[in-house]
Amino acid sequence: MPKTSARLLSLLSLLQARRDWPGALLAERLDISPRTVRRDVDRLRELGYPIVAFKGPDGGYRLDAGTELPPLLFDDEQAVALAVALQTATTTGAGIEEAAARALNTVRQVMPARLRHRIDALQVTAVERPAIRPDPQVDSSVLMALSAAVHAREVLRFDYIPASPPGVDDNGVQTPSRRVQPHHLVTWGGRWYLVAWDLDRDDWRIFRADRIIPRTPAGPRFTPRELPGGEVAAFVAGRFRGSDGSGDWPCRGEVILDLPAAAVSRYTRDGIVEELGPNRCRLVLGSWSWPGLAAAIGGFDADIEIVGPAELRDAFARLARRYADAAADAPGTARRT
Repeated sequence: MPKTSARLLSLLSLLQARRDWPGALLAERLDISPRTVRRDVDRLRELGYPIVAFKGPDGGYRLDAGTELPPLLFDDEQAVALAVALQTATTTGAGIEEAAARALNTVRQVMPARLRHRIDALQVTAVERPAIRPDPQVDSSVLMALSAAVHAREVLRFDYIPASPPGVDDNGVQTPSRRVQPHHLVTWGGRWYLVAWDLDRDDWRIFRADRIIPRTPAGPRFTPRELPGGEVAAFVAGRFRGSDGSGDWPCRGEVILDLPAAAVSRYTRDGIVEELGPNRCRLVLGSWSWPGLAAAIGGFDADIEIVGPAELRDAFARLARRYADAAADAPGTARRT
C-alpha cells in the first residue's frame, strides 16, 4: 500500500478527473479498502477540499466547489497549457497582467523539474498588433458582472459611455441608462464586447465592455432570444463587417490577377482564390465598402481584370482619379486639368 501522502494525492487526482466517483471504484483504482477511502476522504476534507458524499446504488464522492481555492493537481499537458495561457494574458485586454504573472510564478515553483524545463524553454512574447491608440483595458470586475448577467439570464442595466464627452451622445443628446438582455461576452481584436438585445431600441446591439458601467440591482430574468444566424462568432463578424446580418461582407467583387494563386492566397484571409494558370488567378473578395475593396485588390501590385460587379469598376475609376490628382499635387508635377 502506498504511503498516506502519496495515496491522498492519487485520490485527489482521481476526484479532479471526473465529477462523480463510486466509492467501490475508487477503492479498486487505488487498491485499498472502502474503509480506507472513507478515511482518506476525511483527511482531504480536513485540508480544505470540499468533498461531498452522494447516495444511491453506487454511492460515492464528488469534489465540489468551496469558499476558497484549495491546492490543485494538473497533469503535464494541463500544466503546459496553463503556463502558455498565462504568458499570453497581456493581450486579453482584461486588466489581469500582474495577476497572470504572479499566477505563472506560483505554478512554476511547484512544477516538477521536467515540466519547469519545458516551460522555461517555451518563452512566449505576446506582441499586440500595432494601433494608433492602445486598446482600452477593462476592469475584471466589470467582466465578471457582465458574465454573471449572461449566465443568470438577468436583464442588465448600465450606463454607457459614448465616444463623445461623458453623458452626451454623438448628436449632443443626454444619454440615458441602457436596459438589455445580455447574451454573450466576446473578445474581438483585443477588445471585449457584450452582445445583447436592447429592450429600448428593440434590436440587437454590440457594446464595448470598457464603456459599460453596470448598475445594480439587476433586472428580472428573461428567456433568451435566438441570435440571428444562431452562431455568435458569425453574428459578431457580420456586424463588424457592416453587413445586414447575413454574416457576409456588404460589398463583394471578382477580379482576375496576373499573379500565381499561391502568392495571392497567402495574403487573403476569407477570400476565394482560384488558379487559372502558372501566373494568373481568379480572386473573389469582400469588404465594407467598394472603394475599400478596390484599394485592397490594388495592394497586390499586379495587372487587374475586373469581372464584376459594376460598383467595383466604378470604385476603381474613382480611386484612379483620386490617385492621379494626388500624384499631380507632388512638388515639381504639373496638375492635370
